[in-house]
Amino acid sequence: DHTRQCAALALGTKTQLHPTAQELIAGRIQSMAEGDPIKADLSSPENQHRFKMGEFPIGSDIIPNPYNQIPGFRIQEHHFLPGFPVMAAPMMAWSLDEYYADLFHRENWAEQSFIVPKGIESTLTPLMERIEADFPGVKVFSLPSVGDAARGGVYAQRHIELGIKGNANLLDNAWIALRTGTQALGYEIHDIA
Repeated sequence: DHTRQCAALALGTKTQLHPTAQELIAGRIQSMAEGDPIKADLSSPENQHRFKMGEFPIGSDIIPNPYNQIPGFRIQEHHFLPGFPVMAAPMMAWSLDEYYADLFHRENWAEQSFIVPKGIESTLTPLMERIEADFPGVKVFSLPSVGDAARGGVYAQRHIELGIKGNANLLDNAWIALRTGTQALGYEIHDIA
C-alpha cells in the first residue's frame, strides 16, 4: 500500500510514525500476542513492520478504528480509511461527527418510501416529475430491484422502492400525492416496516 507515501508526496511532506498510532498499534500487538512474549516483542521485525501502518504524512490527525485499533488519518481535509467496510464505516461516521457535525440537520430533513411490486420506472417517471413540480423542495427517488428471494415477500420479486425526501414540513401532501398517484397507475403499494 502506497497511500500514505502518495498523500505525503502530494502534500509536499514526508511520512513519520505518529505517536498515537504507535501507541495504538503497540496495544494491538500486545492484545494479539495473548501473553506470548515472542509475539509481544515490539522490536521483532514483524512487529516493526506493523508500525509502518502508523507512518502518516507529518501533520496528520488520527482517525480511530474501533474494529482493530489500527488508525486511519486525516490531513488538510483529506480522510484516509482502510478499504474494508466493517472498519471504514465507523471511522467515517466518527470523522463526520468529529469534524462536520455543524453541517448536519440544517433543516428538518425526512424521508419516506414504500415498495411498488413489479413497478416499472418509466411508467412512474411522469408521476415522479409531477410530484417534484407540484411540491418545490421535495425530491422523489426510485430504487429499482430485480428481487431478492432470500428476503421473501414483496422483496422476492422485481420491485421499486419509491419515496420522497426533503424538509419534513413539506412532505405530508407530497406523500399523499405520491401514494394516490402510484395507485391510480394500477400499482399496489406496500409500506416498509
